[in-house]
Amino acid sequence: MDYFFIGDEELVTAFRFVGINGEAVADAGHARSVFLKITQGWDETAGTVLPNSESCRVLIMTEEAADWLGDELTQWQLSGRYPLVVEVPGTMGKLEGRKSLVDSIREAIGIRV
Repeated sequence: MDYFFIGDEELVTAFRFVGINGEAVADAGHARSVFLKITQGWDETAGTVLPNSESCRVLIMTEEAADWLGDELTQWQLSGRYPLVVEVPGTMGKLEGRKSLVDSIREAIGIRV
């Protein structure tokens, strides 16, 4: 598995249509357990590391799921380990206070067209 998606049910279904597996999460606890399963092969319910967990190179998640993970996600991203994390807006659009990709690019290059 190269990609995995964490988000709401509608987007999980949409990503499955293009061949990307995922898991729907509705709260911070569930988001954390799925995140640990993907990043570390940790199964909280069993309390063990999964020996045959598939490798994931890119973890795609909604901004809402990323917010639920907070500092834990930031520490993971700063570690430089795989999977790389990509945040996408959820079905309700981007969260308040978040920059869009276009805004980030404009800021980086300093040009507004």
